[in-house]
Amino acid sequence: MTKADVKQMKSLALAYMGDSVYELYVRHHLLEKGDIQPQHLHKKAIQFVSAVSQAGVVKAWQEENLLTEEEEGVLRRGRNAKSGSVPKSTNVQTYRYSTAFEAVLGYLYLSDQTERLETLIKHAINNVEERSDVK
Repeated sequence: MTKADVKQMKSLALAYMGDSVYELYVRHHLLEKGDIQPQHLHKKAIQFVSAVSQAGVVKAWQEENLLTEEEEGVLRRGRNAKSGSVPKSTNVQTYRYSTAFEAVLGYLYLSDQTERLETLIKHAINNVEERSDVK
């Protein structure tokens, strides 16, 4: 898939991929730590992948000016995407920022920007751990 193809994808398609990619990295991170009992892995993973956590990471990215202009564009498109579904456990604004987070990760993954993807995911994981008791 070319970068041009990825740029043309709908934001919700990017978020769909980004959701899976982030979950995979979170699971890897938790297993690598090795100090979490298997029955608690899912509960810990949820703390990273929740809409509230992801929205918090987006705010941190913006406050720290971590995103490139291109990534900001993907983020904006993701935030403004209309999914048609109603979030169950959070408000619409938080849900939209979460979708934007996932869209950026999906964009980076699909455009083969692995190093950049891993940089932002590492920042996201560290941010969530700093803001919670996930450590």
